[in-house]
Amino acid sequence: MEKKAFITWGGWDGHEPEQTSAIFAKLLEGKGFSVERVNTLDPLADGEKLKRFDLIVPVWTMSSIGAEQLNGLLEAVRSGVGIGGWHGGMGDAFRQETEYQWMVGGQWVAHPGNVIDYTVEVVKNDPITTGIEPFAMHSEQYYMHTDPGNEVLAVTKFSGEHAAWVAGTIMPVAWKRHYGKGRVFYCSLGHVAADFDVPEAREMTLRGLLWAAHAL
Repeated sequence: MEKKAFITWGGWDGHEPEQTSAIFAKLLEGKGFSVERVNTLDPLADGEKLKRFDLIVPVWTMSSIGAEQLNGLLEAVRSGVGIGGWHGGMGDAFRQETEYQWMVGGQWVAHPGNVIDYTVEVVKNDPITTGIEPFAMHSEQYYMHTDPGNEVLAVTKFSGEHAAWVAGTIMPVAWKRHYGKGRVFYCSLGHVAADFDVPEAREMTLRGLLWAAHAL
């Protein structure tokens, strides 16, 4: 049976939500998914509609979400619909909504030095990360508050150059978890669309979305 993905994008334009969501809409279609992509949160209020999808991809840095929209989203994931996303589009959205953050498994708090060079290293052999060697990024290095229950797949190390008090800190970059019956995947890469020109960043994120949708 054909898999179905629902992508909703909007929020802060600096994270290029339209462009990044288009990248993964195309990649998911290439994997046989039927993709519905919209730039509104309104459909999230229809929890029964959401439950007909295999995957939800929110791309909404900051912004706010209505109670009915949030409840529809959370209910769908708890019921078994997968959810996955990247960077601020999923990990810095709806800052006032702690239940949303609990579902995601983390929340952005800083990116010392802004756009810098750093390395990402896989720390768990998993279908999402198989064959991915350490790779370089030139982007924001996300410092996040994360759930200790996350199954961490990849990490980055902070040098301390831009925030001396976090020198040597090992920070999760990608993880998977569950929220109710739903699979949750998150990757902190993807500040702008060009970040996904890095093959490892693009592939790991795509595989994570596929895993969330029970397609990997």
